[in-house]
Amino acid sequence: TSPNFGSMMAWMVWLYSIYTVIMVVELWMAMRADLCRWQSLPGLKGWVGRALALHRGPLPPEKERWCQHWLKVLAIVGVPLAIAFHGGVGALFSTLSARPFWHTPLMPILFLTGALVSGGGLMAFVVAAFYPHRNEEQRQMVAYIGRAVLGLLLFDIVLEWAEFSVPMWYGVGHEYDLLMRVLFGDFWWVFWVLHVGLGCVVPVLLLTFRGNKLWSVGLAGLLIAVTFMTVRLNIVIPGLLDPHLQGLQNAFTDHRLVFWYVPSFFEWQVTLFIVALGTALFYLGYRFLPLTSTSTTHTLANP
Repeated sequence: TSPNFGSMMAWMVWLYSIYTVIMVVELWMAMRADLCRWQSLPGLKGWVGRALALHRGPLPPEKERWCQHWLKVLAIVGVPLAIAFHGGVGALFSTLSARPFWHTPLMPILFLTGALVSGGGLMAFVVAAFYPHRNEEQRQMVAYIGRAVLGLLLFDIVLEWAEFSVPMWYGVGHEYDLLMRVLFGDFWWVFWVLHVGLGCVVPVLLLTFRGNKLWSVGLAGLLIAVTFMTVRLNIVIPGLLDPHLQGLQNAFTDHRLVFWYVPSFFEWQVTLFIVALGTALFYLGYRFLPLTSTSTTHTLANP
């Protein structure tokens, strides 16, 4: 019943909850002035403004400055919290000493850089595809994000090279066998085609030689974000392949004791539902919340 401060899972719950609350409050503060201006509009947008603004009429300048001040404060607080949260996911794996494949000090750094790379790639795609102003400002912003994503991706590749090359150097050991399955096993294409090819080589080429083009930065970011699932698969699945007691799979037979795994149709449905739900929430927010200045200005000018 009491908090277990030695449990990484408990820390994950606390960090995830606090981080989510801070993100929601930041989003509300960033939109509050626009929500107040929406209150006079008819229809759904007016109802959204009246329900979420928590203020009647236009927001006074002093309250708007107060929101901007606390928005910066929460953003500063959110940076170390985000580092702790994403690094904590890796620490959750690395502290499992019973799983040698995960039990490495490099795991928290890999999860942190992976979050930066995939998040930066998704941001590059969103800004390139949905930014309201198709002008020089957007081009410079996308080019800057593309350079940042390229640097993060190259750094992540170096870390991944260290993760693979050190255990495989002498060709012996438990980790060597698992890494060989990742590289040359039945699902070799997940690593070489999806991760290395589409998730690393193609984005690096696009960001290096076409880094000033909106379409190339957006495509590179989309490829990084979509194929990043393979990175997590190549971390989670290999660590669960071998039994703790060698020969256990032959000594005892039960349908619940298997050392191979293929997602069921229901699990694929759950995955597709989560992706569809996230896409729907993004569309609803983009369509019915004042996230872009163009939509807000256009709506106020043409109620």
